[in-house]
Amino acid sequence: MVRILLIGAVVLLLNIPFGYWRANVHRFSWQWALSIHVPVPFVVLLRIFSHIGFGWITYVVLVAAFFLGQKLGGSVHDQFIARNHKISSCLVMDLIKSKNIS
Repeated sequence: MVRILLIGAVVLLLNIPFGYWRANVHRFSWQWALSIHVPVPFVVLLRIFSHIGFGWITYVVLVAAFFLGQKLGGSVHDQFIARNHKISSCLVMDLIKSKNIS
C-alpha cells in the first residue's frame, strides 16, 4: 500500500505542470487534449516498473492523483493570474520569472 501511495504522489506531481498547461489553452483544442493525455504513458510505465499491478485499488489511487494533479496545476495557473503575473503555458518558466520579479 505504501508503494501505491508513493506512486500516487509521483503521478500527482507529474500532472501539476500539465494541469497548468491545460488551464492556459482553449478547451477541447489539440493542446488541451495533449495536456491531459501526454502524462498517461508515463503513468502506465510507472505502474509497470513499480510492480504495483493493475488491481482496482491502484486505479482508484492513481486516477484520483491524476485528476488532483491536473486540478492543482489549474489552481496554480489561477493564482498567477490573480497576482497579475505574466503567464505562459510553461509552469517552470513562469516560476522562474516570478522569482526574478519578487
